[in-house]
Amino acid sequence: MDPQEEKPIIYTMENKPIVTCTGDQVLFTSLYNTLAQQLPREAMEWRRSYGRAPKMIHLEANFVQFKEELLPKEGNKALLTFPFLHIYWTDCCDTEMYKASVKEDIMRWQSLLRAHSSVDWLIVVVESDTKKKNKTNILPRTSIVDKIRNDFCNKQSDRCVVLSDPLKESSRALESWSSFLTKLRTLLLMSFTKNLGKFEDDMRTLREKRTEPGWSFCDYFMVQEELAFVFEMLQQYEDALVQYDELDALFTQYVLNFGAGDGANWLGSFCQPVRSWNGLVLRRPIDMEKRDLIQRGQASLLDLRSYLFSRQCTLLLFLQRPWEVTQRALELLHNCIQELHLLEVSVLQGALDCWVFLSCLEVLQRIEGCCDRAQLEANCSHTVGLWTYASDKLKSLGYLCGLVSESGPDSEDLNRTVDLLAGLGAERPETASSLQSPYKKLQEALSSMEAFEKHYLELTYAAMEMYRAIGRMRSARLVGKSLAEFYMRKGDPQRAEGFLQDSLKSYVSEGWALPVTHTRKQIAECQKRLNQTEDYLQTSALLAGDANLTDEERKHFCQEILTFASHAQDSQVPKVVLSMSAFAQLRQLQFRPAAAVVHVGASLQLELRLHSLMPVPVRLEQLAASVHFSLERGGARGRAGGAGGPGAQRQAGPGGTVHFREESPSGGPPRPSPPALELYEMHDRSPSDNALNSAGVVCKNVHLLLRRQDSAASLEAPGSAAIAVEDGAQLLKTRDVTLAPGSNSILFNAPSREPGTYTLRQLCATVGHMQFVLPHIYPIVQYEVYSQEPQLSVEPLADNLLAGLPQRVKFTVVTGHYSVRKGDALQLSNADAMPILHPSSCSASILSSTGEPVGESVLSIQSSEKVTSISLPLAPPYHTIEFQLEVLCHIPGAPPRPETERLTNGEIRHRAKSRKQVDSGMTTIDQKISIDCPWSIYSTLIALTFHIPFKAKHSLLSAGKRKFIQVCVQNMSEMNFHLEDQSLTERQQVTSLELQSLNAKSRQLLYSNQSLFCVWEMKWTKDPPACLQCAFSVSFSPAGTKSSVCQPYRYEFQLENVSTLYYVRAEIMPLSGAQHCHTGALCGLEVSITRLAELGEAEREDVALTESGGLYTTKIMYEVVDNSSNWAVCGKSSGLVSMPVAAGATHKVKMEVMPLFAGNLPFPNIKLFKYLPHYATPAIQPDTDSCLENDSISLLDEQAADSSSIRSRGSVHSLGGAEQQRGLPMPRLEPFGPGQVFNSGLGRQVLVLPSTDDHVLEVNVT
Repeated sequence: MDPQEEKPIIYTMENKPIVTCTGDQVLFTSLYNTLAQQLPREAMEWRRSYGRAPKMIHLEANFVQFKEELLPKEGNKALLTFPFLHIYWTDCCDTEMYKASVKEDIMRWQSLLRAHSSVDWLIVVVESDTKKKNKTNILPRTSIVDKIRNDFCNKQSDRCVVLSDPLKESSRALESWSSFLTKLRTLLLMSFTKNLGKFEDDMRTLREKRTEPGWSFCDYFMVQEELAFVFEMLQQYEDALVQYDELDALFTQYVLNFGAGDGANWLGSFCQPVRSWNGLVLRRPIDMEKRDLIQRGQASLLDLRSYLFSRQCTLLLFLQRPWEVTQRALELLHNCIQELHLLEVSVLQGALDCWVFLSCLEVLQRIEGCCDRAQLEANCSHTVGLWTYASDKLKSLGYLCGLVSESGPDSEDLNRTVDLLAGLGAERPETASSLQSPYKKLQEALSSMEAFEKHYLELTYAAMEMYRAIGRMRSARLVGKSLAEFYMRKGDPQRAEGFLQDSLKSYVSEGWALPVTHTRKQIAECQKRLNQTEDYLQTSALLAGDANLTDEERKHFCQEILTFASHAQDSQVPKVVLSMSAFAQLRQLQFRPAAAVVHVGASLQLELRLHSLMPVPVRLEQLAASVHFSLERGGARGRAGGAGGPGAQRQAGPGGTVHFREESPSGGPPRPSPPALELYEMHDRSPSDNALNSAGVVCKNVHLLLRRQDSAASLEAPGSAAIAVEDGAQLLKTRDVTLAPGSNSILFNAPSREPGTYTLRQLCATVGHMQFVLPHIYPIVQYEVYSQEPQLSVEPLADNLLAGLPQRVKFTVVTGHYSVRKGDALQLSNADAMPILHPSSCSASILSSTGEPVGESVLSIQSSEKVTSISLPLAPPYHTIEFQLEVLCHIPGAPPRPETERLTNGEIRHRAKSRKQVDSGMTTIDQKISIDCPWSIYSTLIALTFHIPFKAKHSLLSAGKRKFIQVCVQNMSEMNFHLEDQSLTERQQVTSLELQSLNAKSRQLLYSNQSLFCVWEMKWTKDPPACLQCAFSVSFSPAGTKSSVCQPYRYEFQLENVSTLYYVRAEIMPLSGAQHCHTGALCGLEVSITRLAELGEAEREDVALTESGGLYTTKIMYEVVDNSSNWAVCGKSSGLVSMPVAAGATHKVKMEVMPLFAGNLPFPNIKLFKYLPHYATPAIQPDTDSCLENDSISLLDEQAADSSSIRSRGSVHSLGGAEQQRGLPMPRLEPFGPGQVFNSGLGRQVLVLPSTDDHVLEVNVT
């Protein structure tokens, strides 16, 4: 469009509400200018009916002289010519004059108003001081006003107003003007609202009669447009636009009903043939020509739509919404074509294309006239649709008129062009001076082929650039595809191919199947014309396998390929290599055997399932798969496991099957499936009463679902990249194969001569002089050929091997590449701790490499003192020999002692031969077997772990001087055992000592996780030794078995300080005068410590002894503690006692205690300790690495030994640590042995009654 062209002037109707004036015309003329200027200055609030929102409007008026012809006639619904207010002007101030002329004039005026039912009137009395001065006998002004009000305004006194000195600039005059203008605006607005409401009611009534016979849309159109004119007159453009939109919607509904078979009679006038297609007229505010046609009922469908849109366009421009005009214009043009088809209107071929082309350019030029260039560039997304539509219609006209061909238009095309130009009529006056008017552009475009190409390319390239500027690449490529069709019609395939390839990339990437097919057909035509043989064959292969084409079309393209393959065999040109994805697709590969792992020389088959996309059977000269060999896995290094070990192909599914991803039919990459919707509910509740206001569903991952993929990304079309065929690789070949349409199965025999990993790389199908190649097989498909070393493994059949019982173990010999010959045997070294038990007959199973049984053979087992020899059965390579034997691990008698092993750095590491199982709690023993195999010069060391089923512990019990030994045997296994013959012996054979059994003699059943306690009483005639070495033994056998053979279990332990040295007795007595102890009351505690034995030989070396006059004494510390917090010790709770070392020596200590609870309370605990001087050495030497941590020395001074501060520190074993760490000589406390002190107070209780004044009773139940 010409940028220098002057912008058109926007016209609108200058109508204003009519106000008639009568009376003194000279007076009114003098006030007219002031009145016309002051009236619209202030806005008034306009309140409308039916709940519509109020608006602020500025009222203007067209003041005209009163004539009877202006009064509305009966049935006249025109609002633009309706007088909304009638004003009578007078400045009469003389009574006589009023009676003589003014009164009669007002009466005639009001009689005419009443005759025409006009009730909106106003009488204005103008007061002038100049006129008063000229007349001396006049009445006061109020008398004239009163007379007028009495005569004419009895019930409407506000209908008579006074305007004082209107031509002066005094404050009184300004106030009078303000009051008068307010009254005038109010009355005018009231009249306007009342008459407009009545008009709307009449209009609704008329619209409700639309189903009656004789109703005319054109008549109703003029009525509702009258309302739109009124809103436009009031500058309420939004309301005016609503009226036209309602007319648009009403007419559209009638047209749709007509298409559905429900037609109205008045639609017949719009079904007349279209004789003019001169496009939209948007440069006039009102197209009076088309309005007259509508008013007379002679308008065509295009006339009505053009006029209606021109009015909507004018109002939208007033509302400053030019971009909505373009949107509505595009909808209008599409809808009009559909409405013409629905109404079956006869239209000359190409006429609608002319009308749409002219209308698009008219709208674009109208928008350019309202906006500057910057606005147009920023909002080109709103106008690009019109540019595209105009180019499409111009292309259609070019095809119709023969302007897009290599030969040019013929006579028929010229005649058609003349007819189309004739329907345009004469150019409109408002565009006649413009060189770039739509009319002139269309005429020029249809005048010659060169002019047409110029205008079409101008429109098309402009649309493409706009689409690219706003990022709509799909639309830009669609326009480019249309441009490619134009170039093909012009005989220029070189230019067309580029646009078609761009479109194809977009369609393939987005998965548009039908557009891909259509575009490929066009590309194939281009490539054929350009003699691009390889590209044409690849495209033909894609089209031959395209299910969107008919069978005839697919067979045509397939025949193109086969024809080339057969004709090119004799030529010397190199073979044409194409992508296999368009010819056939690899769907499945299956290994036989399924593990895809075989040994050297074994048979391995591969079954390929190819899905042929061709519509007819195709004979392949050769189908080959290239294989890459490597030693990365297995091979010469051997395999750690059996036939299904870690070298097996992991991509294979169940049954050794590998499934390949199905490619999209269009040949592009498969589109990823969109993510699943993540929805959650949303509720909006009222904060006051928690009532539900609204509920909805919100998508949490909308950013993933609506994420835009870059449609401009470069995507290589199938076959566009060069396909390299691997040379020199091993091949799996099969010849003379016929691929039928659909699924085909092809079988290959895989090579397995060398150990290693074989990877399938490519698949190549040869058809004549062409090769269809699958360049990469993905997922990766591999099979492994291994050469395995012979292996021997020994595994237990149970989860835990139990020591002391025969246990079965499984021997597995994997022959690998070794062939077991006659005379080959396994030599097992015998161990005393674990003999091998072999039955009289033992058989071995022989399995193949796939795990299938091959045969069985009886083993020959020979045993000597040191070696057990097992003769192996004959077995070929890569087989497995399995047999079972029984072993027995003896339980060690003494507790396992740690072995010492000196490390290279000189340190000694303790490693236990037995260890404790964490899960079961059983002690374990590791036994090792050395096995010599015939295939190796080295011995194989096998370790078996056995679990000791029992756990034993002992304890020394005392009852005065009597001593008892208790042994607890706990079953730690999950089996049940029978125990019998429990015995306890003293290994030193002390004759003065007797162990008397207190146990039952019968056989006892010991369940899993249960314990058995055995007790013996010690009796002696002389003093027992200081240390006793004891051995406990018991026989056991599994419960529930028929075997009566029992196995021994032995437990050895040591007892020290067996004799009782001291007897401790305690008594608790209430205070004098009370029979029982009470809570909160003090009680007496008497502790008696008695020496039971004379000085023994072992005690003479005790450093705590002191001798005085042949009498030996020792120091003992006592301590009274109550860990259960039942007693409160008052005063001292510990002290030192100097005890004579003689039998019967007694020392008594008294103290006070207080019971804290009621009930039978246990006695406090009384502890005795040896008190060693600071120079004494402890009886037990502590570990030097832990002496500072585990020291049990108390810092006690002899003078302060009776202090009660010891109890406040907790335990005596926790004292003195800080001082001793500084290296000072400190006294020590050493506890007595477990049998040296007998406390008779353990287990005793005393009754404590509650105090009588307690409100809360606390009772301790023990």
